[in-house]
Amino acid sequence: MKVLIVFAHPEPRSLNGALLDVTVSELKRLGHEVQVSDLYAQGWKSEVDRGDFPLLVQGERLKPAAASKQAFEAGALTSDVKAEIEKLLWADVLILQFPLWWFSMPAILKGWVDRVFAYGFAYGVGEHSDKRWGDRYGDGTLKGKRAMLVVTAGGWQEHYSDRGVNGPIDDLLFPINHGILYYPGYDVLPPFVVYRVDRFDDSGFEPVAEGLRERMRSLATTPPIPYRRQNGGDYLIPRMQLRAGLEVPGTSGFALHLDRGGHAGRDSKPHASNSSPASSGSGSLASDELAS
Repeated sequence: MKVLIVFAHPEPRSLNGALLDVTVSELKRLGHEVQVSDLYAQGWKSEVDRGDFPLLVQGERLKPAAASKQAFEAGALTSDVKAEIEKLLWADVLILQFPLWWFSMPAILKGWVDRVFAYGFAYGVGEHSDKRWGDRYGDGTLKGKRAMLVVTAGGWQEHYSDRGVNGPIDDLLFPINHGILYYPGYDVLPPFVVYRVDRFDDSGFEPVAEGLRERMRSLATTPPIPYRRQNGGDYLIPRMQLRAGLEVPGTSGFALHLDRGGHAGRDSKPHASNSSPASSGSGSLASDELAS
């Protein structure tokens, strides 16, 4: 397979950097082709502004969606954005790797999404009618490809549980997994999450590294998160609300959009990986501390 890793951490000697090395090494050992977009190393421009749209007339009001559509259709996106789109089209699998900062991805990675997921490429695709509301949420340009997150967090796993003070990790990652990856068609695999990295040391690294290697070995076979397809009949169009009675009784919130009964053999919810409890001592791996 062809795998693109979009890496968002400013320090290559960090735990994230070490995990990236593990991922790339294992994928290549397995015979996969790998490309890495190291956003900090590339000096990625994160903000959307007038410079992204060369066709925009001087003095013309900037309407980002309309300008993105015009530039994409005319082949006039900037060279850095075009290069990333070509990588996405090339790759069978997309991996986004980042530290969880303030309950989300770093700004540089969000800026990569903002600029690369252009109108006509990742959104604004397909017909809108009383039977279909565009090609999205299970359909779209990137349908048939796989995607997953590799995430580090400073808090304990218990902090990100159903009763944890930070909220369930599945809910925190839902806007990325469902709203960014599933939206343009990716089959989204359960995330690989490493916890307590603010106190991570070398003794805890190898079990986590082996867990990551195993995830790379099963990239093609891991069942995706069973999100409901927008145009598969579960949603009322054009209201885009889930039809009554399809959910498991008592289900609410993000979990409504998981098809718990319609995909035999699939897990009902994503599973985060467990890291070994971190030592209280400082290790040689730079920490990826979460200000949560």
